[in-house]
Amino acid sequence: MNNSQPIAVVSGARTPFAKAFTDLRDVSAVELGRIALLDALRRSGLNANDIDEVVMGNVAGPPDAANVARVIALKADLPIDRIAHTVNRNCASGMESILGGWQAINQGRAKVAIVGGTESMSNIPMLVGPEATRRWLALARSKTMMQKLKTLASFRPRHFKPVIGIELGLTDPVSGLNMGQTAEVLADEFAITREQQDRFAMESHHKAEAAQTECFLSGEIVNVDARGGKVEKDNGIRYGQSMEALAKLRPIFDSDGTVTAGNSCPLTDGAAALVLASPDDVGRFNSPPLGYITASAIAGCAPSRMGLGPVYATAKLLKQTGLSISDFDLIEINEAFAAQVIACEKAFASNEFAEKELGMSSAVGEIPPDRLNVHGGAIALGHPVGTTGTRLVLTLLRALKAAGKRRGLATLCVGGGQGFAMVVETEKE
Repeated sequence: MNNSQPIAVVSGARTPFAKAFTDLRDVSAVELGRIALLDALRRSGLNANDIDEVVMGNVAGPPDAANVARVIALKADLPIDRIAHTVNRNCASGMESILGGWQAINQGRAKVAIVGGTESMSNIPMLVGPEATRRWLALARSKTMMQKLKTLASFRPRHFKPVIGIELGLTDPVSGLNMGQTAEVLADEFAITREQQDRFAMESHHKAEAAQTECFLSGEIVNVDARGGKVEKDNGIRYGQSMEALAKLRPIFDSDGTVTAGNSCPLTDGAAALVLASPDDVGRFNSPPLGYITASAIAGCAPSRMGLGPVYATAKLLKQTGLSISDFDLIEINEAFAAQVIACEKAFASNEFAEKELGMSSAVGEIPPDRLNVHGGAIALGHPVGTTGTRLVLTLLRALKAAGKRRGLATLCVGGGQGFAMVVETEKE
């Protein structure tokens, strides 16, 4: 994608982000995606007939909406002849959708595409194991009462114990570690203390609190009708978060560890969408585009160290573009865990890491603290896994515009051991 024409981000919107099982628990991933899509469309000044293609990221895969992008497009009343598909690159699915729309426009398959991500982590279903599945199937096939009774008699208590789908999905099948355990790996490797993690988490909440109080975040949010009222804002931000409050929380992935619920991102529901077009085609819109995406890179790393994905991906991106860390006015690194972001900061600044892991003669570069996640990150705002990649790009472009800055880096780690990085700019070269 880096040798192709940049893509214009005409407009964007997202739903509020809500901690799973709270304000948005009764709203499906389809409905969240529909709401975000329609508001992004409204902000662009276009109508449904102007959209040629929809690409949405999603990780959990709602059982009743196998190709969730297509269902969202139809529920949003887009013409039935407009194509749609769903992408899944785990935590980077929202960025992957941008690549899909970018490619469709550069290939001439579409003039305008809507891309984004949606996730309802509240509605990831409970599962049953193979043994229980066979018994339930046998019960369904039983025709007589005697057959049913015989099958029922074969059930044991273990067959009624569900497999928690969300827990299964957050565990890497190769390393055997869940995502929190990979954060503990990095905390050990980079000697990151509990106090450092809690301080990072506290600052994330403070920055998000300021952004919400100043109504910066509301500029990208569309309200959602849910639970008898309107959900208007992100509900994970803890006003007045303190080190004392964070210190009271116990480690949740290792009894002797340092990663807690307070210095990790919460399970989250939410959706986001962007309207994309060719830079040569933006003249027909009501207002200038939010900006442009000019380059991207994806890299792989060990699943047990998946949190370092942004370092590998950014190093690859800088090599492709000739840019350096100092060329970015603002940087967004998704806050899956405080330990993970701090590890990335240390790895970015390490000559040894660059030589051993990246094949570089010197460090990628130090990230200025005043340029990183200036409006808070996923620890405070939340991380609906299929959505966050889109949210990072949307928030970053708006932050650059608000500050009168030009170039930003959006990057995140990916469960399974990958990293994704994108360059965004508010003006064309």
